[in-house]
Amino acid sequence: MVNVAWPYANGPRHIGHVAGFGVPSDVYARYERMKGNDVLMVSGTDEHGTPILVEADKEGISPQELANRYNRVIANDLCNLGLSYDLFTRTTTKNHERVVQEMFRQCLENGYIYKGTQKVAISPSTGRTLPDRYIEGECPICHAPGARGDQCDNCGNELDPDELINPVSKINGETPIFEETEHFFLDLPALAAANEAWLRTHEDWRTNVMNFSLGLFKEVKPRAITRDIDWGIPIPVPGWIDSPNKRLYVWFDAVIGYLSASIEWARRSGDPEAWRAWWNDPKTPGYYFMGKDNITFHSQIWPSEILAYNGQGSKGGEHGELGELNLPEQVVASEFMTMEGKKFSSSRGIVIYVKDILANYPVDAVRYYISVAGPESSDADFTWSEFVRHNNEELAASWGNLVNRVANLIHKNFGEIPPMVESEMTDQDRELLAEAERAFDEVGDLIENHHQKNALNTAMRLVGDINKYISATEPWKIKDNPERLGTVLHVAAQAVSDANHLLAPFLPHSAQKVWEALGGTGTFSPLPRIEEVTDLDDPSFRYPVITGDYELGKTVHPWRREDIVVGTPVAKPTPIFAKIPPEKVQEELDRFDEQLAARKQAEADRLAAEKAKLQEK
Repeated sequence: MVNVAWPYANGPRHIGHVAGFGVPSDVYARYERMKGNDVLMVSGTDEHGTPILVEADKEGISPQELANRYNRVIANDLCNLGLSYDLFTRTTTKNHERVVQEMFRQCLENGYIYKGTQKVAISPSTGRTLPDRYIEGECPICHAPGARGDQCDNCGNELDPDELINPVSKINGETPIFEETEHFFLDLPALAAANEAWLRTHEDWRTNVMNFSLGLFKEVKPRAITRDIDWGIPIPVPGWIDSPNKRLYVWFDAVIGYLSASIEWARRSGDPEAWRAWWNDPKTPGYYFMGKDNITFHSQIWPSEILAYNGQGSKGGEHGELGELNLPEQVVASEFMTMEGKKFSSSRGIVIYVKDILANYPVDAVRYYISVAGPESSDADFTWSEFVRHNNEELAASWGNLVNRVANLIHKNFGEIPPMVESEMTDQDRELLAEAERAFDEVGDLIENHHQKNALNTAMRLVGDINKYISATEPWKIKDNPERLGTVLHVAAQAVSDANHLLAPFLPHSAQKVWEALGGTGTFSPLPRIEEVTDLDDPSFRYPVITGDYELGKTVHPWRREDIVVGTPVAKPTPIFAKIPPEKVQEELDRFDEQLAARKQAEADRLAAEKAKLQEK
């Protein structure tokens, strides 16, 4: 099972986001499908919490209207990127609400949720509760400035807003006041021993992920899972369920989305119980993909919720109607991607939105750059110069030119895939074919162990060796031996076909074009689609989902050599990749500087207006 972090629906997603959760998860899912494994890949937009409430207030619209807008924007962007979700849904469905409330009730019954009080931040000027993440101050743990009231991005630790040193409101700069209110808490200390014991059974995780995860257990405190807001899932407890100003908080409900999305997928498939094969069968592993700022919620919070539901913490207990749920098999977290040396920030204008880059550049050029230069195990920097270089030198000049060269030589000399004549075979021919066949195990092993950069580099090394083979054999000079010419071109075409299989998880759009360039018909590399659906439990609520047909044998080609077929017609090819003009680099840098200056001025104007209002009061 491939569980992909849920993008927050308060704005469009940028390249830094999809470098962490998007492309890596899709590469893995596509590879596993080609291997012949059943895959369920789910996610959706995360739509509850105070940031959406605050943004909706600013725009004078309802939180649901704001979530509806960005749910559609994000779904379209991720579909256009080619992410092969079986279901990409959202957290404002009735199905999700029902599953979250079931999780809450059973955790409560097992004793891992209890009632207590907590200090909450109040705006002195409005009297309203302030969102945790809209309060900033010095981190009490690492003392970095700019830590939020829910988490410090510098050290990654969860925080409560009253723990911050010198806290201020990001909304208007005022100092909040803190008041005690009643809430429900998840008893993380009662689950810590079981959680840590489970972690230590997974020594194959990325070192940075495991070290960070184990560090979370040095000091474990209960966490409030409710907030004084009116936007979120109602708390299924008498006296609370009808409260207009108490809701389950977003971080408790969002991670349950993996389970609720699987249940929605099953219900839409016509077999409402199909999800159990993915969640109740211990032989079905679940892989979770995200950026490193999400590790806490996937190696501590979500496992603790599962353990609490299963009754497997220090207080014991029994599982509920959902059965005993599987814990994650692996948390695959990427590091951060910066942009031209600066941290991505939509509010500061340091951003490349997915929609914008896909409108101007080929989708597989974007996927390739994220895969070959992304933040797999260390922070990486997106630069326009490197983006253009990788596209021009590797995709266009090396891979695209190779495909066109081979297809054109076959079309020009034979018009179809020529036969390979054994008597004309040389050691050089055999070695290239052997290398290409070995690459399936080499590249596959690297993807399976989440070393996607090395996997892509290994596949591209084969591309380089095929180019060397063409240069060494010089088929354009073979004039008087059609059998030798046909053998060389057959070997080259087979190796190109093998390379295309290896690259298909990374480059699904162009893989289809390469398949067709060698005479292939039908779908080689399946792509997702958007479907408009009606909420399963509320016929008045409609929304888009991402889904697709990815079954092996129907659309997906296998992770092994498929012999090319002699006699397959090969038409005159058209270019698969185009070079990006070098001047585009400076154009993008100039646009970036303009956006940055405009955002800085807009922020200065906003703060000045807020101060003026406060002075008037």
